[in-house]
Amino acid sequence: MNVHELLRLLQTEHDETAARADNLREQIERLTTALAETEARLAELAATRKVIDGLTPPNHATAPAETATVYQRIVTTFNEHPGRVFRVRDLHEHLGLPTDEPSINVTRSRLGRLVRQGLLEQPGRGRYKKRT
Repeated sequence: MNVHELLRLLQTEHDETAARADNLREQIERLTTALAETEARLAELAATRKVIDGLTPPNHATAPAETATVYQRIVTTFNEHPGRVFRVRDLHEHLGLPTDEPSINVTRSRLGRLVRQGLLEQPGRGRYKKRT
C-alpha cells in the first residue's frame, strides 16, 4: 500500500464520518425541536388540569382536595365578613360543619395555620378574624 492509496482511504473515511456527524446534528436539531414542543404541551396540560381542579364541585373532589375545600370555605367566610370575629364553634355553625369536639379541634388547627400564614389574626383567645 502506497501513501496515495492510504491518503485516499483516509479521505474516504473522513468524508463518511463527516456525513454521519451532519446526520447526527440534524437528528439532534429535530429532537430538540420535538422536546421543546412536548415540554410546552406538558405545561399546557398542567395548566388545564389546575383550572379544571379549581372548577370541580366539592362533591367530586378527592380526600386531599376536600381538605383544601374546607380551607377555602373558611377563608371565603372570613373574606365575606372581614370585620367579624368568629369563635371556632360559631364558624362551624356558620359553615354547617359538625360541632363535635374532634371536628372543632381540627378546625382550630386549621385556623392556627391560617394565623401563622398571616391570613387571619387572633384578637383574643379562641377568637379569629381576617387580618387587615
